[in-house]
Amino acid sequence: MLITYDGSEFEQVVGRQGLVLVDFFATWCGPCKMLMPQLEALSEEQPQIPFVKVDIDQYRPLAKETYGITSVPTLILFKDGVEVSRQSGFAPKDAVWKWIQANNK
Repeated sequence: MLITYDGSEFEQVVGRQGLVLVDFFATWCGPCKMLMPQLEALSEEQPQIPFVKVDIDQYRPLAKETYGITSVPTLILFKDGVEVSRQSGFAPKDAVWKWIQANNK
């Protein structure tokens, strides 16, 4: 399930039981544009995991001040509402899935 963040309470978005993957991106970012189809495909293959897109230009305080995002794309993986891992830059779908699996312990 691919969700575009709409400014609602972020803790409610990521605070659910299980995994939530958040993609901090920018519309002007080339690697972000390359990563999006990878995440869309993964979200279809793994519908039990919400994939949340957050535009850093629209939600700068959340991205920069709350989560310290300094480069895009940055993926943050939450488990049961707690950040368990993050990675920046483009990665192919298989690499993202392996990263998710490695951090789901």
